[in-house]
Order: sequence, then C-alpha cells, then structure tokens
Amino acid sequence: MYLIGLDVGTTGCKAAVFDLDGNIKGYGFHEYDVICEKPGYGEQDASRVWELTKYVIKKAIKESGIKEIKALSLSVQGDAVIPVDIRLNPLHNTLLGMDYRTVKEAELCGEIFGDREIFNQTGMRPHPMNSLTKILWFKENTPDIFKNTYKFMTYADFILSKLGAEPVIDYTMASRTMAFDLKERKWSKEILDKLGISEEQLSKAVPSGEVVGTIHEALAEEFGISKDMVLVTGGHDQTCAALGAGVIRENIAIDSHGTAEVLSTAFSKPMCNDYMYNGYYPCYIHTKKDMYFSFSLNHIGGILFKWYRDNFGAVEVKEAEEMGVDAYARMIEKAPKGPGPLMILPHFNGSGTPYCDLNSKGAILGLTMASTRHDLVKAILECLSYELKINLETMRNAGITINELRCVGGAAKSPEWMQIKADITGCKVATLKVREAACLGAAILAGSGVGGYASIDEGVEKTVFIKDVYMPNEKTSQLYQEKYNIYKEIYPSLKSINEKL
Repeated sequence: MYLIGLDVGTTGCKAAVFDLDGNIKGYGFHEYDVICEKPGYGEQDASRVWELTKYVIKKAIKESGIKEIKALSLSVQGDAVIPVDIRLNPLHNTLLGMDYRTVKEAELCGEIFGDREIFNQTGMRPHPMNSLTKILWFKENTPDIFKNTYKFMTYADFILSKLGAEPVIDYTMASRTMAFDLKERKWSKEILDKLGISEEQLSKAVPSGEVVGTIHEALAEEFGISKDMVLVTGGHDQTCAALGAGVIRENIAIDSHGTAEVLSTAFSKPMCNDYMYNGYYPCYIHTKKDMYFSFSLNHIGGILFKWYRDNFGAVEVKEAEEMGVDAYARMIEKAPKGPGPLMILPHFNGSGTPYCDLNSKGAILGLTMASTRHDLVKAILECLSYELKINLETMRNAGITINELRCVGGAAKSPEWMQIKADITGCKVATLKVREAACLGAAILAGSGVGGYASIDEGVEKTVFIKDVYMPNEKTSQLYQEKYNIYKEIYPSLKSINEKL
C-alpha cells in the first residue's frame, strides 16, 4: 500500500509518496510568494497555491513511478482564511496567519467575551493571528465578499475540497480558529451568533484521519493514478510534524527549526491554566484522538544565523564553496568549544513566547576587544537554546513536562548544535531518520484512515525511527546553568530601554 503525505506551508508546498514502512518513494517541492503590500499585511494567491499543490503531487507520483496510491492526507499552515464561492473559487487573496491587520477585530473579541473567557472555551486567546478575526475583518471591511462567501476556508478544507471532498475541516484546524468549543468539539454557537457569523459559512468539523471522499476523476487522470485514491482529513502542520516525529504521548516534544523555532508537545487533557494563558501558549486538539496540543514560538530561529551569514560570514561562505561543504557547518566548526564568552538576546523581531513582547529588541552582551565573529556564532547557537529552556520551564509550571526533544529542520544537521541543545536544556535530544516529519505525519493519517495501520500508534511504530541521540554532558550542563541564570536577567533588564527605543 502506498500513501501521499502533502504539506502546504506558508512559503512552499511539498508532497511525498510513502510505503507503509515510511520510506519515501517520490518527492516534489515548490515555493510560492507571500504578498506584503502594507506593513502588517500578509496575503497569498490561493489559486496559485492550488496549482503548485497539484504540481508537487504530480512530481512526487512521477518520481515514484507508482500509480496505485491508496490514500492522501495533508498538513497545512495554520490560521489562513480563504473566502470562496460555491465553485470553490477564491473571492479574495488568502489572509495568512502572519497578517496582523485584524488587531481591532481581536480587541473586539476580547471586549465582547473577555480574553480569559474565550481562552477557557476555545484554548486560543484573542490575537490578530487567529482565523476568526480575519473572518470578522471581511465582515466589516468587504461586506459584498462576506455576503457572497459560500465558505470561509483554511487551506485544510480548501485543498481537500479541490481534490474532491465535501467541505470538511479537521479538529486540529477548527480548534485553532478561536470559534471552536474545545471540550464540546463543535463550533461555538455563542461566539458565532454574537459576531454575526453563520455556522453555514464554515466547513463541517470532523476528526483527523477520517475518510471524506475520493479524488476527482479528472485529477486522477491528470496525476496518472487510480481514480479510487481516498481523501483523508489531515491536520495543522505543527500537529502533523509532531505525529511524524512520534510525539503522540506526553513528555516528548518536537523542536522544529526553520526560519522560526517551534517547540510542540502533546498532553492528555485540556490545559487552560494561568501559566498557559500568561505564556501565550495555545491549547488545541492533536491529530491523535483524545490528545491535546500546544507549542512555544521563537520568531527568530534559523533566520538569525542567516542574518549573521549575510552580514559577517562572507569568508566562511567562500571557504565552504571552495571545500564543497555547508557554509553554516563551516561557521559552527570555527566557533569556540564550550560555553562562549558572549550572549545574544535574539529578539530581533520582538520576543516570542512566553513574553510575546513586540517592543523587545535584540542585543549582544559581553563584547570586548578580544571578541571575534566566531564568538557571535557560538552565542547564536546558545541563545536560541536558552530561549528554548525558558519555554520548557514555563510549560513545566503549566503542568507540561518535557524530557525528550526530537529535532527537525536545519539545526538537526549539526551534531555540535544538537549537543548544545542537550547541554543547555538538560533534555535527551534526538534526530529522525525521516526529516520530512509533516509529510510523514499526513501519510500516517492517510494510512490509519484506510486500514493500512490499525491505529495512529501502529503507524508511528512502523515509520518513525530515531537516527542520532545526544545526552547532556553533566559538567558542561553545570557551566551552562550558571550562564543561563544570567541570561534570564537580560530581557527584564532591557525591557524599559527597548520600550524607549
């Protein structure tokens, strides 16, 4: 049996054909644009995303040479909203999760329901990122579009519907909208009624891993596959990546390291306590039945290293080209061993969780005439792990204990970086055999939906394998703990200065 795992992200989409053992048989990827016409705006051409989604599916199938594919499921970016007509034609560009034009609408939700009350019911505190605020924006600013919209869709229901399903949205995506009752697992009539939004304008909410249709015959012919391929509900990209990393029980987290760094974990009951609320941690539904999900977010992850490379790393970039090696690996190789002499506050675009302080700024501390650019590299690797440790401690206070990190993304290529993470956080750190965790998670959902796996747990057992493991070094961890105690003082010490700046 063969499965397709599709991942529709913010800046690109990818598809992979898997066998039941998690081996990739074919792969396709393509980037697309984000439209930023004004500060705080982030839009996308949903029709273009759909065309490129078809392209990567065709590419993966062609590379695999397999025509009998049993099922497809998908992982998608969160919070984006697409108003569509009854023929599924977009009536406006997608408003992405990163589109923050809806500050006023988020504040309105807080005024009507109370910030804490809406968090208690939905697991999401009012924020312009949330899908509900974007639907409200359409209602207030484009009344004709609002009136003519058949459904306000996320990429989850949009792509599935274009492939051949009825309009359905999985629980993980529905529970990120701020309009879904977390405990009742249904759209909140109270919230929708008070805001003048009809439930008919939203897709039907169903669990992840449910069969919801078969592929359109015309698309099956276009893809060169059997017209019997089944469509299965997927999930939010963070939950699918967690599934593809085996994060289906408590005390494990996936550390996803791309432009931003996201730490995601699962737990067995809703967590909407003060630590979760004050730390800006969402609580929503996981792809695995009866489990819940949350994540921390550091806006500045790998992009900080890119900033260093572009501004200070020209020598190493040139050396790497001549040696035929990765430029980042070359930079890390030259960094000093052991805890470095400098510290960086990586708030170059404000802080992420648990502070979510948009006024915070980046800072470099400890500079002397003896400082080198190689010290800066070491400080970058360390500061991101210090931020990770702050979130691990805050989550522990909320009742979520994490002992093991499973890393995916650029940082997972570097043994040195993995060891730093282990030494600073005190956690076991592991990398994975299959690095395309979100695609694999979607494929596991597809397989469990059609009986390829008896359960999601069996799907994980058959496909998710650890590659390398890094354990904390006791002596180095003690040295880092001393530095971490200093690091925790930097943000509060600079807070008032950064507000003035």
